[in-house]
Amino acid sequence: MYELPNSITKTTKAFFEPALDYIVIKVPRWDLKKFRLVKRKLGSSMKSVGEVMAIGRKFEEAIQKAMRMLDIGVEGLTASRTKVEFEELEEALKNPTEERIFAVIQALKQGYSVDWVHSLTHINKWFIYKIQNIVNIEKKIGSYKNLSKELLLEAKQHGFSDRQIANLLGKDAHDVYLLRKKYSINPFIQHIDTLAAEYPAKTNYLYLSYNSTIHDFDFKLKGSIVIIGSGPYRIGSSVEFDWCCVNTGKTLRELGYKTVIVNCNPETVSTDYDQSDALFFEELTTETIWEIYNSIKPKGVIVSMGGQTPNNLALKLHKIGIKILGTSPQSIDKAEDRSKFSTLLDELEIEQPEWSKLSTLQDALTFANIVGYPVLVRPSYVLSGAAMAIATDDIELTKFLQKAVNVSPESPVVISKFLVNAKELEFDAVAQNGKIICSAISEHVENAGVHSGDATLVLPAQRTYLETIRQIKKFSSDISKSLNINGPFNIQFLAKDNKVKVIECNLRASRSFPFISKTLKKNFIEVATKVIVGKKVDVIQDNIYTLDYVGVKAPEFSFTRLEGADPTTGVEMASTGEVACLGNDFDEAFLKALTAVGYKFPIKSVLISSGTIESKSELLEPARQLIKLGIVFYATPGTAKFMKANDIPVETLEWPLSGKSPNSIDILKSGQIDLVINIPKNFQEEELTNDYLIRRTAVDYKIPLITNRQLAMRLTEALSNKNPLNLLIKSWDEY
Repeated sequence: MYELPNSITKTTKAFFEPALDYIVIKVPRWDLKKFRLVKRKLGSSMKSVGEVMAIGRKFEEAIQKAMRMLDIGVEGLTASRTKVEFEELEEALKNPTEERIFAVIQALKQGYSVDWVHSLTHINKWFIYKIQNIVNIEKKIGSYKNLSKELLLEAKQHGFSDRQIANLLGKDAHDVYLLRKKYSINPFIQHIDTLAAEYPAKTNYLYLSYNSTIHDFDFKLKGSIVIIGSGPYRIGSSVEFDWCCVNTGKTLRELGYKTVIVNCNPETVSTDYDQSDALFFEELTTETIWEIYNSIKPKGVIVSMGGQTPNNLALKLHKIGIKILGTSPQSIDKAEDRSKFSTLLDELEIEQPEWSKLSTLQDALTFANIVGYPVLVRPSYVLSGAAMAIATDDIELTKFLQKAVNVSPESPVVISKFLVNAKELEFDAVAQNGKIICSAISEHVENAGVHSGDATLVLPAQRTYLETIRQIKKFSSDISKSLNINGPFNIQFLAKDNKVKVIECNLRASRSFPFISKTLKKNFIEVATKVIVGKKVDVIQDNIYTLDYVGVKAPEFSFTRLEGADPTTGVEMASTGEVACLGNDFDEAFLKALTAVGYKFPIKSVLISSGTIESKSELLEPARQLIKLGIVFYATPGTAKFMKANDIPVETLEWPLSGKSPNSIDILKSGQIDLVINIPKNFQEEELTNDYLIRRTAVDYKIPLITNRQLAMRLTEALSNKNPLNLLIKSWDEY
């Protein structure tokens, strides 16, 4: 080690004891609330889907930063507009869940002692004392009407954001910012310097702190370009957006620009210190981005690569004077705000599912009964379908709305007619001054109703009418022109009987950009980056009809780790990863993708519970095809009766809760089943108990599970046409 140069200092060797003048806190990000029936207790099996890393000069400063970085709706450990409170406080302290730290805060605020909290949580008292410091400062701020310079500085040094202080004073965050300006209180840029300045460090690895008095940084970033990263990995926003950020940085450097990345996720490539000219390991909030922007004076900021988090900041950043590069923030808002976007579609005479903007429950029920159930409920500005739901009657609608209204208080909730048995398609593209430069249309295997992040995606589209594709291209071109798009965008379409409707449009890179770039072998992000900085780009011809191979992207779920969760897909996204495979045709690529996510071939036996009568009849022909392949069928009572009536040999298994045998659960546990096809009867949860037990057992015993009819039908066709154990393997560059 004493011969290896230290890559950070560039002056010392790797054989060197670090001396740290900062503290780093890593906090996991959980998404347990997305899963029905999941057990939230934390234990020895990992349940988190991502993490953040916060750097400060004090524990209090770093922990409050970390809470904001998690992007779970809180503005710090305490003093948030979103309250996390517990009725059973002792239970909340005794049992570790993803929200226990807020129970610690609640206990200290209610006057319980550090010793009492320690006796229930067994958290080291040092940490509880530090959290007590934060609570004490909160009380101090709350008791003063006018903040002194000393108290404001103390609050900032202990990690309070302007927003938190404003909440305590009943003011606006901007008022606190102006007060800071008046007192000349601002954060200083600090190096990650593992030698505490004993030796000069050459690193570009930076953070902000109020616990210092000077900038420890040489400003040579004027005219650079800031890329806002994607924040913590969570369901709906993962490494695909980091791929976009890293490719943006790479392209900018090739074009001769200096790059600055702001991100807070230690798992990403974008937070490697050699990926940019400066890396700010910081929170993605308006306050922090403004402080960085104001200090380094860059050319502008790119918000369209890191997914929904930076996209949501576009208008706020624009309003405080930050230059947003690419598509204008007004256009982004026009696409994101469902009412504004809907008005635009009406002007362009483009169809969309019937919808209405809601402010009261009664209006919602009236509308739903006019258009007829099922209806889809969704708030403005969402990622991965947070608080989106399908309601099939008045009772469900009432229940969902009580959950959704809190999601986005500034934005209205939208309710729309849900189209049953419609096909969903994705249009991913890059436009310059509203003119489309390159594009790709991919189709979902599953019908509408499965979140696009959980759907099996096929490129080029295999089962879509030419007329549908023509309409999609025309509508996308009209929307792009109307919003004057400069950069990446994605539009989701519904198609039924050659009629095309628009679901939504995002003026940012979508999660399918890496997949389409790698399948079509043209880097859409490279093209988008050139457009964003104003380089003239030639239109790239669409070669989709001459492509002699197919790409299939399949979701990866983590239900085995999420004890108790119901393993179904719906409008809320549930997958935690994805795979993509290429093949000479759809069947080959599809079977490769299923193998990659853990399906085991050959399949010799199937347990089927086929749902509604429509679903039962649709699955008759696939069942006959599988029987020709020598596959044995077991079925639950209703499905078995239907199959026997249609001359399909099947062995009947009893429902789990019937107590009779042969019981489906016992057969699953004995290892006699290779695949479970279990199609839920409806969107309601109460009636799914027997089905739930079958699905959950399949997941717990690692038996492949299909809960979607289209997926089951495509698998049957693929198995009839191809031997899954004898697929052609070629390298990527051979296609």
